[in-house]
Amino acid sequence: MLTRRRLLKSAVATGLAGAAVTGLPMPALAKTRTLKIGFVTPTTGPLAIFAEPDQFVLDQYRAALKDGLEVNGTRHPVEFIVKDSQSSSNRASSVAQELIFEDEVDLICASATPDTTNPVADQAELNGVPCITNDTPWQAHFFGRGGDPKVGFDYTFHYFWGLEDIIAVFMSHWAAGDSNKVVGAMWPNDPDGNSWSNSQNGFPAEMSKAGYKLVDTGRYQNGSDDFSAQIQAFKKAGVEVVTGVMIPPDFNTFWTQAAQQGFTPKVVDVAKASEFPQAMSAMGPRAEGLSVEVTWHKNFPFRSAFSGQSCEALAAAYEAATGNPWTMPLGTKHSLFDVATNVLSRTQDIDDADSIVEAIRATDLETVLGRVNFQDGPVPNISKTPLVGGQWKLGSGTPQLEIVTNSNAPQIPLTAQMLPIKA
Repeated sequence: MLTRRRLLKSAVATGLAGAAVTGLPMPALAKTRTLKIGFVTPTTGPLAIFAEPDQFVLDQYRAALKDGLEVNGTRHPVEFIVKDSQSSSNRASSVAQELIFEDEVDLICASATPDTTNPVADQAELNGVPCITNDTPWQAHFFGRGGDPKVGFDYTFHYFWGLEDIIAVFMSHWAAGDSNKVVGAMWPNDPDGNSWSNSQNGFPAEMSKAGYKLVDTGRYQNGSDDFSAQIQAFKKAGVEVVTGVMIPPDFNTFWTQAAQQGFTPKVVDVAKASEFPQAMSAMGPRAEGLSVEVTWHKNFPFRSAFSGQSCEALAAAYEAATGNPWTMPLGTKHSLFDVATNVLSRTQDIDDADSIVEAIRATDLETVLGRVNFQDGPVPNISKTPLVGGQWKLGSGTPQLEIVTNSNAPQIPLTAQMLPIKA
């Protein structure tokens, strides 16, 4: 594939060769140029809660890189170009094209569910632009894009936990909740819901092996305003555990209607919606006891290779600067730019996409999300990060996320005990 960078290098090389043959003065080549990092994020729309810490993280990196990034002994200015996906896959694809063809970025980054990461990575792969993404289960990202484990991808790399990890975490919650093993699923008709409900690679097969009975009423549409059918089916089947992956507005609707209709499960594990302190605060006392996977926490024992900050220090800095409670995407976004800047600093030829890819592939870096190493992933181009289980407590009057299970990542300390939801 003849990429923009290869075309540029070819033109420069041809000019040098011509000058040498004719005896003309050699052209002066600029040794310093701006490195451009594109970033696609859902600033607006139903996924906007994932983007809340973006500005803080970007401000940190822009301040730290005010004198440029050193690459092979030369300092280059760094520009972050941010595009809003508007929580739409089609929009994410369009703005990725803008970053590639109009802004001519050197590297594209994206985060926050497969609605964002997958279309961005697809455009990067198609056009030969290096791309790093996170905050999507690796199966939903890799297989959701038609990835072949025997081949992988050429330009796109992703790091995060997998469905096998969240299944194990959720089941650790269900066991601690002392339930009857009847589980109701809330899986939407979107890339996440379709991946999680997959009969071979998702929840159903593992639940069956572990002796859980699945009550699945089918894929629902995001933005639904009535979940009475699901709630009544769960009540009829004796469901004591609810699991799912829902956008915050949908879960708020479901959980409110569950209370109105007298549905009181012992354990509720809903990814996406239950990850954020803002969403939990809006639910008031109904947030007490809800459990969720913990992608990042201020008590994680990791440190940023870029800033040297511990997870606790990063969370404290965020709260002091914004007045908002720390949130899981703070860690995923900070880690993403940690990897991106580290990759560019190790690139041998910043004008060659393949050279940037070589630097990505060789990454072995500690971040606040854990170590990122693309050589030891379950499939090519993937690195896994740790995952533990959490539960929301209201002891202080405001939601506090405690780490209550860690069987998959014992290096991460527990902060509380898992308790059943109070009826």
